[in-house]
Amino acid sequence: MSEVAERWGSRRAFIMAMTGAAVGLGNIWRFPYMTGENGGAAFLMLYVMFVLILGLPVMMAEIAVGRAGRRTPMQALSHLAVNNQRSPHWRWIGLMGAVTVFFILSFYSVVSGWSLEYLFDSVTGRFAGQSGAVIGQSFEGFLADPFRVIFNHTVFMLMTMTVVAAGIGGGLEKLNNVLMPLLYIVLFVLVGYGATASGFQDALAWLFTPNLSVITTSVVLNAMGHAFFTLAIGACALMAYGAYMPEHQSLPKAVLTVAVLDILVALLSGIAIFSVVFSQGMDPASGPGLMFVTLPIAFADLPGGSLWLGAFFLLLAMATWTSSINLAEPMVAMVKSDRMSRSQAAMLVGGGVWLVGLPSALSFSTLKSWYLWGDGNFFDVVTTVPTDIFLPLGGALIAVFAVWVMDRDEVFKALGGSNALCQTWLWLTRWVSIPLVVVVLMAPLIKSWLT
Repeated sequence: MSEVAERWGSRRAFIMAMTGAAVGLGNIWRFPYMTGENGGAAFLMLYVMFVLILGLPVMMAEIAVGRAGRRTPMQALSHLAVNNQRSPHWRWIGLMGAVTVFFILSFYSVVSGWSLEYLFDSVTGRFAGQSGAVIGQSFEGFLADPFRVIFNHTVFMLMTMTVVAAGIGGGLEKLNNVLMPLLYIVLFVLVGYGATASGFQDALAWLFTPNLSVITTSVVLNAMGHAFFTLAIGACALMAYGAYMPEHQSLPKAVLTVAVLDILVALLSGIAIFSVVFSQGMDPASGPGLMFVTLPIAFADLPGGSLWLGAFFLLLAMATWTSSINLAEPMVAMVKSDRMSRSQAAMLVGGGVWLVGLPSALSFSTLKSWYLWGDGNFFDVVTTVPTDIFLPLGGALIAVFAVWVMDRDEVFKALGGSNALCQTWLWLTRWVSIPLVVVVLMAPLIKSWLT
């Protein structure tokens, strides 16, 4: 079990890769509609708080394990456990993480394919002047067309695995260094456009003036879950990136930078989207259809609406592309061996993810009535179980490993911060973050009890 040979070329490259893994559907698609459904500013306030006390400590734990092990997740966990005279079976957390990422990427690719379809439809002006009913039916018609959904799913997987096959320096690093700054440029341009809209002030007030009366147990649980999901923790992907981390980089500073950039994308997306939504007098609590139905309707009658709507879907496509690439990398690194090249490993992983994504792609057409669990079809189950169960379970186990299994000096060295900062992290992770992750894991049961 030799150490990984590859390293990020610079501290900036590491931060860009981490941000690329964290920023994606969770920030641009999921955050706006969850904020809309959960009371606006009150949800935002809770979300930021839980990022700090739940997300960041667990994120630091996961990266520290990878940095200390300098191996693929399964090998790093086994190596560190044995060195600390513990069972090598801790390595199975790495396998669970790989399986979790595998299923997440399978539906991620399908949804990201929707953004490619809508990017094309937007720039060609397909939605211009159309009624809300026609645009809503257009989305339903697209989902019901298995060929179009599978075609976009296939294109997106090819885009993803082509970059991963090129390696750390030649693929991920180059793309992250180009796309991440471009993503922020597009985002700031969209916010600038939102600032000219009549609903800009209403959007700011709704996002930044908390109404504490709307906070319920369900809102708190949703904020906790989203804070955990959006940072891409719990699946050992960040552990793999920790193995590539430069020797003298401060992990706490890097993680805080990533968290700030991640929250910034969510905030700017919310401002840009809700400025348009409020300008058109539409309901911010439109649910998951906010991006794919509500926004096209909102832009349909606006001057230059097709151009600006296209910019939104360009933003979404870029974010999901960088995120999927950074999620796929740990799986490819795990499969790659002396007998299998990186390109072959990328082809194997990509082909497997593509196949598992087919039932999700067909869940709105051919397999619409194929229920796996209660009223849930394949897409419903695969978008719920990995994110709501396996991610928090993996996060809790990784955090326990870092603070209870690893030697304290070993994990403090991997963190790279001051002793006082490391001691604070240790206390916070043990007595605040891990219990909160357990609450996230129990959230579906808690919500069912409340109803």
